[in-house]
Amino acid sequence: MSIVQVQSLHKRYGAQTVLDGVSLDVAAGEVVAIIGRSGSGKSTLLRCINGLETIDGGSITVAGHVVSRAPKVLRALRQDVGMVFQSFNLFPHLTARENVALPQTVVLGRGKAEAQAAAQALLERVGLAPRAEAYPSALSGGQQQRVAIARALGLEPKVLLCDEITSALDPEMVGEVLEVVQDLAARSMTMLLVTHEMSFARRAASRVVFMHAGRVHEEGTPAEIFERPRTPELVQFVRAISIRD
Repeated sequence: MSIVQVQSLHKRYGAQTVLDGVSLDVAAGEVVAIIGRSGSGKSTLLRCINGLETIDGGSITVAGHVVSRAPKVLRALRQDVGMVFQSFNLFPHLTARENVALPQTVVLGRGKAEAQAAAQALLERVGLAPRAEAYPSALSGGQQQRVAIARALGLEPKVLLCDEITSALDPEMVGEVLEVVQDLAARSMTMLLVTHEMSFARRAASRVVFMHAGRVHEEGTPAEIFERPRTPELVQFVRAISIRD
């Protein structure tokens, strides 16, 4: 049973078509990496799934919610869909634990003590319990991103969307975040990961989706996508990233 269903999705910015009839189903517990050149529509797709962008055609259903910009729908969607961004977006004046606890009090209505206890448990889950009292400025990029993941998990989402969560990190910090993602995958968390890190996609994903010109151009297992590409566009993309690596 699909927990995410995208059907014939269209999105335009003025005269520019960004998503041109995208259809994608994601099963519960699946980890899907979305790859492709800049401008292929990857991040826009995630933002549409999370209700951050209006759509111009088609439909999106996530965890039983038909996505729209209606406030009631968005409130329900925020409780079932978490999102982690490239830029961490932590509050600099709050500690790691306070950053993780805040959405729980605002969105879920938990009391402060309950939210703080849950935040501490989540920081332990991402390997940061000893840094609970640290402010973002005292944390490395990899640690800040792990706090951001813990914050998203605090709302107990059914689906986690990750938009280029390793691209702002030094190479040695990518492994920290990958370890957390792999742990979530082992716990059957449904995830959609937009990434330019092909080694990250190979290791973290159960399925890889290659987007080209605003469409799902090819999809398959990591081995099928990276070792046996079928279309000229994916062959060229894989060859380019292989030269770059």
